[in-house]
Amino acid sequence: MFLKIYPDNPSLRQIKIVVECLSDGGVIIFPTDTIYGLGCDIYKPKAVERIALIKGIKKQSANFSFICHDLSQLSDFAKPISKTVYKLMRKCLPGPFTFILEANNNVPKLFQSKKKTVGIRVPDNNIPRQIIEYLGHPIMSTSIHDDDEIVEYSTDPELIYEKYMNTVDIVIDGGFGGNEASTIISCDTDSFEIIRQGKGIIN
Repeated sequence: MFLKIYPDNPSLRQIKIVVECLSDGGVIIFPTDTIYGLGCDIYKPKAVERIALIKGIKKQSANFSFICHDLSQLSDFAKPISKTVYKLMRKCLPGPFTFILEANNNVPKLFQSKKKTVGIRVPDNNIPRQIIEYLGHPIMSTSIHDDDEIVEYSTDPELIYEKYMNTVDIVIDGGFGGNEASTIISCDTDSFEIIRQGKGIIN
């Protein structure tokens, strides 16, 4: 399905179509505040396996991110963080940042792995945030790469649909995506380090 959703004012009817798909174990492609993402419900193991197959990676070792509605969902998946890190996250999110945090015991159970970290994203885009709000928990996400070696990420939702129409259940057209990924910040107990400079700039 190719589903047009306007980010400024997402249709609740269309959001519910996406939520129903995710709840049934579906896989979607959706816009963020950076690039288009490939995602599913974090509690649907077969959907997670589908995404790993699409990407050609093992789910146990994959660096998937959790897209959250806001920071209130943080404690469900990450160990407690310092005031310094929390203040930075509050300053940067919603926004084009991925924070790598120490995972709590819930994350390895989801992926049947020994993962010790989890990537947390709160994109500044109403479409994924409303989907997550109605779903009631985060979705798992990984980026959509382009086959063109020069253009790293696919930006045109119609071309994305042409490529993935037989692979995923819904491609959301939220307008052209960006071609610059999120800035990745690795955090330990009380400090942080930028490990990939992307769209997000820390002032």
